[in-house]
Amino acid sequence: MKQSHQVVVIGGGSAGIATAASMLRRRSDLDIAIVEPSDFHAYQPGWTMVGGGVFQPEQTRRSTASVLPKGVSWIKARAASFQPENNLVKLEDGSEIGYDVLVMAPGIRLAWEKIEGLEETLGKNGVTSNYRYDLAPYTWELVQRMKSGKALFTQPPMPIKCAGAPQKAMYLSCDHWNRSGNLGDIEVEFCNAGGVLFGVQDYVPALMSYVEKYDIALKLGNNLVAVDGHDQIATFATDDGEVTRDFDMMHVVPPQVAPQFVADSPLAAESGFVDVDQHTLQHVRYPNVFGLGDGCSAPNAKTAAAARKQAPVVAVNALRQLDGKGPTAGYDGYGSCPLTVERGKIVLAEFGYGGKLAPSFPTWLIDGTKPQRLSWMLKADVLPWIYWNGMLKGREWLAGPGGLIAQ
Repeated sequence: MKQSHQVVVIGGGSAGIATAASMLRRRSDLDIAIVEPSDFHAYQPGWTMVGGGVFQPEQTRRSTASVLPKGVSWIKARAASFQPENNLVKLEDGSEIGYDVLVMAPGIRLAWEKIEGLEETLGKNGVTSNYRYDLAPYTWELVQRMKSGKALFTQPPMPIKCAGAPQKAMYLSCDHWNRSGNLGDIEVEFCNAGGVLFGVQDYVPALMSYVEKYDIALKLGNNLVAVDGHDQIATFATDDGEVTRDFDMMHVVPPQVAPQFVADSPLAAESGFVDVDQHTLQHVRYPNVFGLGDGCSAPNAKTAAAARKQAPVVAVNALRQLDGKGPTAGYDGYGSCPLTVERGKIVLAEFGYGGKLAPSFPTWLIDGTKPQRLSWMLKADVLPWIYWNGMLKGREWLAGPGGLIAQ
């Protein structure tokens, strides 16, 4: 069987839906299909708040059918392979879809299996992760239960989605222990495979003040490679060889890689991600293919905020491609990471390519390099509403397609 659409979007996550919605707002009669196998759509930035006891998990998830833009055809299936020379997508069931323009928003794959012993102990033995809907509530359960002992928080090598999320889980946990009077009896370690606390230096002083406040031991250059859940022992690779640490609670962030069906395709860069120009988000070899979100090769931070800024750029450029014209919209690498350093305060990191600061608000209102209550209100109250009612509906508040390219 074969069907065909003007635009085929691979992935019904944040990036895919936002792009489809933005295109339809510009051209309401467009024939768009979204290929997405899941029945549910998640607001993943909310999982940090679930793990911190701020949100209920149900607040972060809705049915896919309820969030797809009106007028879009939903192909409830998995993509298997691509023939860009023939403008074809092949699905796992063997059927094919033709397209005039292909938008790749496949997301990133959480590679739990790369850490030996992890999959069999997740959700028990004190091992948890806010990177999964079903595990974030267990994080909060462990935090509440813990009165003494050792808590490990891990971060794998880049790239990962929301590079601040490993720290967010740690700070919110420490804040709870501090408020409950137990922090002094809990040994906290941040085991980060990288060499720095955070990739944009301007935000490090504020974060370090909380590392010191909570008496967190920083273990940089420590990459989790194995977990013995039964005996609660974690093994880390370091420059000096492997080291083991015991734990009572461990929050794990899994290694993350390109989806295999993308990495094996002609659309992939050497990294495995969709090979795009970092500004136009147009594929470097196939002009009628675009990529955005966590699954593209652009060297930006992989965050929902990045997808929110990328979607209008792809919408404009993909429509121009349909019209036989070149791209005019450009993406500047914007990403945002609201770092929840305590319940009620956030360091609002906003930056573009090269770590250049890119604040959305004047510093007299929100100084992103300092922990602020207004930033917390933005994260807890405003951004989820904007996500469901703005971004997924093609409303481009503070996210219009800037950086226009001269023709």
